Amino acid sequence: MTLAATTLPEALAEVAEDIDRRFAELLADPGDPRASLYAAMRHAAIGGGKRLRPLLVFATAHLFAVDRNCAGWVATALEAIHVYSLIHDDLPAMDDDDMRRGKPTVHKAFDEATAILAGDCLHALAFEILADPSTHADPFVRSELILDLARASGPSGMAGGQQMDLEAERQTFDLATVTRLQQMKTGALISAAVEAGAILGRVPPEGRTHLRGYAHDLGLAFQIADDLLDVEGDEAAAGKKLRKDQDAGKATFLSLLGVERAREQCRMLVAQAIEHLRDYGPEADLLRAIAAYVVERDR
Repeated sequence: MTLAATTLPEALAEVAEDIDRRFAELLADPGDPRASLYAAMRHAAIGGGKRLRPLLVFATAHLFAVDRNCAGWVATALEAIHVYSLIHDDLPAMDDDDMRRGKPTVHKAFDEATAILAGDCLHALAFEILADPSTHADPFVRSELILDLARASGPSGMAGGQQMDLEAERQTFDLATVTRLQQMKTGALISAAVEAGAILGRVPPEGRTHLRGYAHDLGLAFQIADDLLDVEGDEAAAGKKLRKDQDAGKATFLSLLGVERAREQCRMLVAQAIEHLRDYGPEADLLRAIAAYVVERDR
């Protein structure tokens, strides 16, 4: 089973609807004193967001004719990790943001303690989904999915990148360090989404080289585009406060390269990402469209 959409906007909308439906099923009101916790998780997880990581799972799984429902649950697990990271990243102790995806952040809509627990629960939910036999019948596939997502989420991936991002407010980073920071903070989950589709397709690690190259270049291009949007974008379209890195004096791709060099680097990385897919035919067109979308998006 594959996505019914024929264009990227349609695919993004279709995946967003799919992921929202799955979160609604998982996070139904329990009808007991945990109700506010579940409401906080639904507030963060349902509605809004690009759903880029879930779409990458679907798009990569499509290369290998993976069952649509199976890919959907794995995509939901990836998005649960992403949403948990946003909840915690918005907390006063981290980035202290009031808006996310066009609505109040969880600690503003509820309270800090509930926000922390909502993030914790979404983190746990991701691995519960991947470990469930109904997600995939093969225990070896499930264990590889869990291992890869754990690595992408932890100190060698997203969380480690977030710590480096905090240190960026106190230290001066060079381009190599900023690149490593963003490969971990942003790129690790993007890579995990692409890797997940290949794992579901039972592609051995040595057969994923081109897809890893695609994900690596896409992740860096995505972050450079984010830096450009932070300086040039519209807060209403972005659904969050912009220009915070600049105000904090953090080193970014833009501050180190300048706007035009950064824009050119972003285009080059997108071209490289697409080139990594040269051995695939039309079945990889959605992955190619996602790469092109990175430099065209407004949020």
